[in-house]
Amino acid sequence: MAMGKGGLCKITVAAAVAVSLAIRGHRAILTTTDPAAHVAGVLPNPPSNLTVTPAETAAYTAGVLVDAGRELDAHAYALLDEDLRSPCMEEVAVFYAFARAVAATSGCYVGIDTAPTGHTLLLLDSSRSFARQVTPQTGALPEAASTLLDTLADPDRTRILLVTLPEATPVHEARKLQADLASAGI
Repeated sequence: MAMGKGGLCKITVAAAVAVSLAIRGHRAILTTTDPAAHVAGVLPNPPSNLTVTPAETAAYTAGVLVDAGRELDAHAYALLDEDLRSPCMEEVAVFYAFARAVAATSGCYVGIDTAPTGHTLLLLDSSRSFARQVTPQTGALPEAASTLLDTLADPDRTRILLVTLPEATPVHEARKLQADLASAGI
């Protein structure tokens, strides 16, 4: 995971690591938790053993409408549809894409360009409580989402790259992020 303050080219670092692994013959996946990032634009022609998977809000909302909306009456379906158009749904879609990417680590490396520090910490800190809240709404919680923090806390499976600049603010943010990750067991 490439983490740090916004604007430090974390996506470039994550892409460079993923390409390096792919060139060495490893199967790799590159994804992002940053709703503003365009990870596919960084690697328009990746090596064949490198999969670039941008988070897609539209695919997530369509899936929820099919799964959760299947037995709803017209009024309830309309309410669900309206709820899925709220700005926070992009965050939810990113959360699930992030959880899927982390779960996909079996037999391959996963490079994750994270959103700026504050967003990523909220994503990590809220994953378990989010899972408890979303399950009743969607009817089920994918196992990837429920095991996300355990996977990230496993030092045999997860490495964090703190990306920073040799300037006071980014270095202080990186130091705070390191302490926050340690307190979360990551």
